[in-house]
Amino acid sequence: MEKFKALGISDLITQSLNNMGFEEPTPIQEKAIQPAMRGQDLIGQAQTGTGKTAAYGIPLIEKMEGAREKVQGLVLTPTRELAIQVAEELNKIAQYTDVHTLPIYGGQDIERQIRGLKKRPQIIVATPGRLKDHMQRRTIRLDELRMIVLDEADEMLNMGFIEDIEEILSATPASRQTLLFSATMPRAIQSLSQRFLRNPALISIQSKEVTVPLVEQNYLEVQDRQKFDVLCRLLDIQSPELAIVFGRTKRRVDELSEALKKRGYAAEGIHGDLTQAKRDSVIRQFRDGSTDILVATDVAARGLDISGVTHVYNFDIPQDPESYVHRIGRTGRAGQAGTAITFVIPREMDHLRTIERLSRRKIVRMSVPTMSDALEGQQRLAVERLLAVIEEGGFEKYNSRAAELLDENDSVALVAAALKLLTKEPDTTPVRLTEEAPLRHRSNDNFRRRPPLRR
Repeated sequence: MEKFKALGISDLITQSLNNMGFEEPTPIQEKAIQPAMRGQDLIGQAQTGTGKTAAYGIPLIEKMEGAREKVQGLVLTPTRELAIQVAEELNKIAQYTDVHTLPIYGGQDIERQIRGLKKRPQIIVATPGRLKDHMQRRTIRLDELRMIVLDEADEMLNMGFIEDIEEILSATPASRQTLLFSATMPRAIQSLSQRFLRNPALISIQSKEVTVPLVEQNYLEVQDRQKFDVLCRLLDIQSPELAIVFGRTKRRVDELSEALKKRGYAAEGIHGDLTQAKRDSVIRQFRDGSTDILVATDVAARGLDISGVTHVYNFDIPQDPESYVHRIGRTGRAGQAGTAITFVIPREMDHLRTIERLSRRKIVRMSVPTMSDALEGQQRLAVERLLAVIEEGGFEKYNSRAAELLDENDSVALVAAALKLLTKEPDTTPVRLTEEAPLRHRSNDNFRRRPPLRR
């Protein structure tokens, strides 16, 4: 933890970071923490997964004063999921201090949030729409705000929040410190920073640090009606610990998650039409491993920061390079390897090449797995499970029965029978999903933009 201490971080927060498993600062943390601690405005170009929450969270917590009754720190995020995750991380960082963070987002009972505000949290993490509701009700006042953070500013721009952000910033004290983090720097974000930031420090992580070099990227050319069976074969062969499957529409996600469950996979779907309670439940199950396949739309997965995702499957090809990079960035985190596989129907090949060119990454073709490949994968998994039991031990009470079986049966036949019991035979029950219209090739200038969303 010496490198963190060298950044001027207090002992209480250093202790928290140690408990959270931090070992040394990431590049964005090394570059951002000290100027932020000095009170300087800051623009940081960094993607999700680079450690930016701690990069702004540590200075934010350090600068809070427990005696104040009004909100001193504010983090604006594009989605409710990200608001919840950021608040959780800030509370972990502040676990040995008197600083408390409260998430404020649409979809949750506003009266419950008002009760939480009466406990006088120093920091609020909010989505713009719900924050404006509280400002109009005067249940949140920003006249004593000391620091504001705009997290994933480009996503908030894409989702139509730019006017809300400008209104919120205009309602804060001129003396406040402003930190802006964005994966990209479109003209509107540059204009926003020029209006509301004072001589900001500019921090940009080199491309090799914000891309996904540890993610193996492949594609399969397959007809739409074959996609589901091919996905199941891949799941049987690769046995992902945690996987996210991306579908293009809410209907697609519902059909796909139900079909996977009928085939015996531990899968759940998430999209914008779910109630907040259901969304929270699905994400919690995925985090704790009781669900190992999350089927999601782009909007529902935006802002998710879940460690341990080993595989991403693009069941439907994403509509633009930004969505592709965002999707595959859900895996290959914290130095771990990841796998991303994109399903492409023949008419979408030009679209794939455009994504490949604009994302500057080679996406390697792979052959479509066969039923025998899937069976072989399941047999391999069964062998691994048997060997794991041998390595763990604790099976001695079965020894006498095993000896009796060996006296009466051929040893190879016994092991083969055990493998058969442990092997999940590939299910060939026909599953019919509603076919999606293919994405046709378009130039980058004509990529369809996501419609603005209000949260």
